[in-house]
Amino acid sequence: MTIAACLLLYSLALLVGGPPILRRLTSLGHTPLLGVAAWLTAMASVLVSWVVATTSAIVDVAHHRVHPGAAIAACLTTLRGLAAGNAGTALQIGLFAVISVGAAAIAASAWRLLRTLVRMRSRTYRHARAVHVVGRRVDGLDAVVIDSAEPAAYCVPGRPHAVVVTSAALAALSERELAAILAHERAHIRGRHPQIVAVVRGLAATFPKLSLMAQGAQHISRLLEMHADDAAAEQHGRASLLGGLLALTGSMPVTSGALGATGVAVLARAERLAAVTDVRPGRTALTAAAIAFAAGGPLATIVLAVAGVLSCGF
Repeated sequence: MTIAACLLLYSLALLVGGPPILRRLTSLGHTPLLGVAAWLTAMASVLVSWVVATTSAIVDVAHHRVHPGAAIAACLTTLRGLAAGNAGTALQIGLFAVISVGAAAIAASAWRLLRTLVRMRSRTYRHARAVHVVGRRVDGLDAVVIDSAEPAAYCVPGRPHAVVVTSAALAALSERELAAILAHERAHIRGRHPQIVAVVRGLAATFPKLSLMAQGAQHISRLLEMHADDAAAEQHGRASLLGGLLALTGSMPVTSGALGATGVAVLARAERLAAVTDVRPGRTALTAAAIAFAAGGPLATIVLAVAGVLSCGF
């Protein structure tokens, strides 16, 4: 039970302390992909801790099912005062029931997440197919054009993927601005950004009360937009991309599961594009350290618990 208790305490510490630290490290988007990795690693670390803690607790109780007194002795270090000396089998059954409820809750959450992702995937794939049916191709333009009075550009995953631009956007954008906006959308497709956003939004919907998940989804979406901005600006210049973003600001919202150039944090991204690049190696090093901590946290917790260095009793 010590391993399970320590992992749960570790995940609680990460849920409470992770969001403010990660916000501070990634808010300016100096290294967007590193920031995305930091949020994703923290989320994964919490989920892995929950699964391993539950599995460890079930295995521990099942291992001692024949000798309830041994199970009580093993649990007393972390559940101090819970077990009386004569509690015997009743306590073990109760403890197993509690653990089973926790395992069922994790399984139910996993099912809700999977169902949400499947629905989002189905919706976006239908949209991608519809775009290819109703849209048209223009010579020299690597995108599907849809007739609309609203200027917009976005990408949607599917088979095949689609980079979409409306006829109004073609009229509103200069040649260089259009090239920059389309490069932004193609960067999303290459990096599989819509799929990443779908997963983190699914986690946020599954665990809406956990700020690590809810805020993580928002920050990851913003950071992925910044990364796509950087890719487009490198090819076509910041001025062209900035002009394109401003021309499309206030355009129609895109379908769920798609990513639009002006869908997230346009003002912050515009300010970032207009500002002089400020490289901060110290912040980058701290972000990398946060990733390493979250990635190795569950394993380190298990090792320290087994070695007796950590005592996670209540």
